Amino acid sequence: MSILQKQGMTSEELQLLSSEMTKRQKSSGTTWLLWLFTGGVGGHRFYLGKTGTAVAMLFTLGGLGIWAFIDLFLINGMVKSTNEKIENEILSEIRLYKQAQKNSEVAAAKN
Repeated sequence: MSILQKQGMTSEELQLLSSEMTKRQKSSGTTWLLWLFTGGVGGHRFYLGKTGTAVAMLFTLGGLGIWAFIDLFLINGMVKSTNEKIENEILSEIRLYKQAQKNSEVAAAKN
């Protein structure tokens, strides 16, 4: 996450982000193990949420092994990108929650 995104967050929100990331983030180790044992059928891609390409790998047996071999060089980037996407989703959820709180406070003040 960029420093600019962190600056506007309270310590409670940062703790929530950290806690949610711990729960939701994808593990490099797990991804590598899945590639090792199920790489030919796209198991690692299913784990990372890349369902479309995982199904394609499943039906082509990893492009007859070529695609699985290419993933050997792409796995670290895929894990990083998936975890960044997860972090951005959590940040969006926190912002939505924060906005909902403000809206309810404004509505309560009007009544």
